[in-house]
Amino acid sequence: MTDRAPTDNEQLEQANRPAEEAMRLHPFYRGKIEVVPRCRIRDIHDFALWYTPGVAAPCMDIHHHPERVFDHCARGNLIAIVSDGTRVLGLGNIGPAAGLPVMEGKSLLFKYLGGVDAVPLCIDANSAGDIINFVKMVQPTFGGINLEDIEKPRCFKVLDTLRKEASIPVWHDDQQGTAAVTLAALINAAKIVNKPLHRLRIGMLGVGASNQRIAIMLAEAGVDPLLTCLCDTKGVVVKGREDLARDPWKSHLADITNGEQRSGGPEAAFDGADVMIALSSPGPETVKPEWIRSMNKDAIVFACANPVPEIWPWEAKKAGARIVATGRSDFPNQVNNSLGFPGIFRGTLDVMATTITDEMCIAAARELAKVAQDRGISEDYLIPTMDEWEVFPREAVAVGQKAIEQGIARRPLSPSEAFALADTTIRRARADLAMRMKEGFVKDPG
Repeated sequence: MTDRAPTDNEQLEQANRPAEEAMRLHPFYRGKIEVVPRCRIRDIHDFALWYTPGVAAPCMDIHHHPERVFDHCARGNLIAIVSDGTRVLGLGNIGPAAGLPVMEGKSLLFKYLGGVDAVPLCIDANSAGDIINFVKMVQPTFGGINLEDIEKPRCFKVLDTLRKEASIPVWHDDQQGTAAVTLAALINAAKIVNKPLHRLRIGMLGVGASNQRIAIMLAEAGVDPLLTCLCDTKGVVVKGREDLARDPWKSHLADITNGEQRSGGPEAAFDGADVMIALSSPGPETVKPEWIRSMNKDAIVFACANPVPEIWPWEAKKAGARIVATGRSDFPNQVNNSLGFPGIFRGTLDVMATTITDEMCIAAARELAKVAQDRGISEDYLIPTMDEWEVFPREAVAVGQKAIEQGIARRPLSPSEAFALADTTIRRARADLAMRMKEGFVKDPG
């Protein structure tokens, strides 16, 4: 006797449950992160070491040898999550204060999954220049910068400028992070349906920061860009479309994609496609079932808008999709940045890389896909889940080794050294929280 399949209403009720619980638990804890000491304090006399007068000695050592700041301070494992709140989690321009719960959650994931200390910095910024100047001013404190939830085209200018001008690694998770995890999932989805990457015909819904970088990174990883067709609210991105003259990023994509020069609405992008990658407006009716029905056999659908996918997974399956992924952890096949940024930053910081290149992200994607392959991929298991924590030190090793190969690592480590360092750091973060929960310092909300 088989278990009864849940009804659409039951699945919808389950999908709404995380929001209800979040509204109960956020006020209970009044924040998800806090600062705790990492040095020993045996008695009050130790403050003479950690503060005045003893602290003057490391201060002067850094003054004479600036690189030693990473030896004396937490900077080597400390990053800032910088956001202006203009495009928060699919919710739009809700402002920096309303975006703070997301950035705190990101800090939590950085620490628990990657052992990275992350500080949310939600700022009132009126322009790309404001964000660029802010990052340049605070960079002496941090070992890296994670740009988050910044509207386009502002985010492109901020990232491109800071990658050139900042002295520490800067990346935009909505671009590079999303692209890396999407690539990993696509590698394994293509394996399951037995279609090589370079022959995949891909339709993309939404041409924001995420899908623009995904299109670029997929091409760098072996996908034929001429078989990729992007579609925004004005229709298919195609050479000669009048509005593209005002958007250099979309204009570049028009030059390298859509080899057939298709035009029209979304139906033109998905007709005969093998893959749909949607990162557009939250659904659940943004993607029409008839678009999926027009795709090729064994269609792959990534409906990754948050907090609600462009189409519910069960509706996509009814329309003919063989493999469906979303950005949510409560459905199979979560294609979410949380599987990328903790390990990628862990590897970057461990080898003290000067930047985060697309090649480093692709190395992380291939390792992420390999972890799932080692366990046995299936239609409901494309990439690991967040609780398979060994993926993060493995990603860190892949990222660090690629940085060393590219000559941008200031602390070369062997693969075994890199794994041991990442593994120890992540274990420590998890053990610390487990101890605090056991002792009751982190209360059980019941």
